[in-house]
Amino acid sequence: MANTFLDTVKGHLIISCQALPDEPLHSSFIMARMARAAKMAGAPALRANSVVDIQAIQDETGLPIIGIAKVDYPDSGVYITPTIKEMRAVAATGVPVVATQVTGQKRPNGDSLTEIVSQFRQEFPETLLMADTATLDNVREADALGFDIIGTTMHGYTPDTDGMNIAENNFEYLKQVLEIAKHPVIAEGKVDTPEKARKVLDLGVHATVVGSAITRPLEIAKRFMAAVNN
Repeated sequence: MANTFLDTVKGHLIISCQALPDEPLHSSFIMARMARAAKMAGAPALRANSVVDIQAIQDETGLPIIGIAKVDYPDSGVYITPTIKEMRAVAATGVPVVATQVTGQKRPNGDSLTEIVSQFRQEFPETLLMADTATLDNVREADALGFDIIGTTMHGYTPDTDGMNIAENNFEYLKQVLEIAKHPVIAEGKVDTPEKARKVLDLGVHATVVGSAITRPLEIAKRFMAAVNN
């Protein structure tokens, strides 16, 4: 399964189809149709949030999915598939990849990431693990723990990286990730133009994920409104 998924997405664009509860397109039916559009455009794989959305998208497209479950816990800033409970639920859908947040922050219930990874490997040995990282130290930790894929997903979305962007300074941060990562890197997070998507692939990432710029019309509309109203 590892080689199959990684071969499928190598050099390509993965489209993330997500809508949070407070967004107007929050619906597994709508996300499945969004995923159909992504498939029609040529996306070889998708990223999706929640078991119900994943199952609806699987039924609609048959494409491989990087599965996550965004859940907020009061005692932690980790919210992307934060505990073994969510990881199990996502993996049980049959997705080839489960992504979890690896940002050095305290996990819910004080859980140990090392123990979570070990337990998951025992229960789902064929499922790939993707680390949604924010910093170079996170990348090193994910590599040391044996994550199959390193994502830049959280760069710019944690207290110590707030406002940062992998495209800044001619993609200097991403270049550093590529230099130190021992596993395939998927560029994700604020890759918001076709030109940036092409650039990160040319830099040598294994694949790239684009979500908001394609599948979140509220965010797209806000960008246009901000531009014309200034």
